[in-house]
Amino acid sequence: MIKPPWLLPLILGGTMGLTYLLPKGGQVAQSAVNMEMPTDSGGWSFEKQAPSPEELAALSKDTRFSKAICLKARLGEYNIDGYKIPDRIDLSVVLSGSDINNSIHRPERCMPSQGHNILSSTNQLLTLANHRQVPTKRLVSIQSKNAAQPGERERYVRFNCLTYYFFVGHERITNDHIERTVMDMKDRLVSGMDQRWAYVSATMWYGKVPWIENEVSEKEADAKLQAFIEDFAEKQISWDQFVH
Repeated sequence: MIKPPWLLPLILGGTMGLTYLLPKGGQVAQSAVNMEMPTDSGGWSFEKQAPSPEELAALSKDTRFSKAICLKARLGEYNIDGYKIPDRIDLSVVLSGSDINNSIHRPERCMPSQGHNILSSTNQLLTLANHRQVPTKRLVSIQSKNAAQPGERERYVRFNCLTYYFFVGHERITNDHIERTVMDMKDRLVSGMDQRWAYVSATMWYGKVPWIENEVSEKEADAKLQAFIEDFAEKQISWDQFVH
């Protein structure tokens, strides 16, 4: 029997709407992610950053943020002053608060407000050195940033961007926002448990990067970003909490 095309959106909308009927309290299961950023890891130095006013305003007051600009010297490359030229990765870890209705969300929702035009979205499964696997979402985008100095008219520059993200719960990892929401509903209805989820994202520019003389290929940026995430996930996630 052929199902009408409106049936699936209706069912999905009704399911998502049930989140407003779920209990607010219950046993709290913390995310397996360590929110305390390291000072360095895998040759990368971590410069901690504060969340933006926009991020603080968008999510509930008990949301926690851990952000860092991560730098690693490029092999054999120096600027005219003799300093090593670094690669840069922007890392963000956002831990949800107690209100499931005003919690973390998929980055595709907020990236356009940060100047991103998302060109593609694909799934990418990463395998760690400890043989664990992390399902990630890989986004390719073009980011426009205002490069005007104070008093100048708006002047935008554009960067090619790669972004990887995933969600980490108490004992589960997913790269799918709807799957995460369904897991939340099941935990609250069946177990009476409030599960805290952390959203982990890492972004790297490629192509013509202002402080790097030669263009960075998408392949080079992709390899470095994947290696960074694999190292971070292995060290910052408490894998002993996971069933398998």
